[in-house]
Amino acid sequence: MSRNIIIVGSIFCALAVAIGAFGAHGLKGVLEANGRLETFETGVKYHFYHGLGLLLLGALADKIEQNWLKWAAVFMVIGILIFSGSLYILSITGINWLGAITPIGGVGFIAAWIALALGAKK
Repeated sequence: MSRNIIIVGSIFCALAVAIGAFGAHGLKGVLEANGRLETFETGVKYHFYHGLGLLLLGALADKIEQNWLKWAAVFMVIGILIFSGSLYILSITGINWLGAITPIGGVGFIAAWIALALGAKK
């Protein structure tokens, strides 16, 4: 399982770099024009932080109870997809109602870190 988490974390980190570069170079004019460059950058930051978090989970797999490890990884992936994904789409399209689901991804991030703490405690 740790190998799979490391693979997923690596892919998410690579995607964060690619999406960040695309935003900075390919979408900069659009994002600046609609005033959403900072929102896009927030999505990239949290995407990358939690991609690194997945790598951390994979590296700590032998020290964390496996059920909590699995849940921490699942919550991080959900957080990236919902939190960062909604910010990316909102930034590009201006669909403002997506801002209402962004906090659900944030709750996923919080749940992931709590699951990591509980797994480390066992």
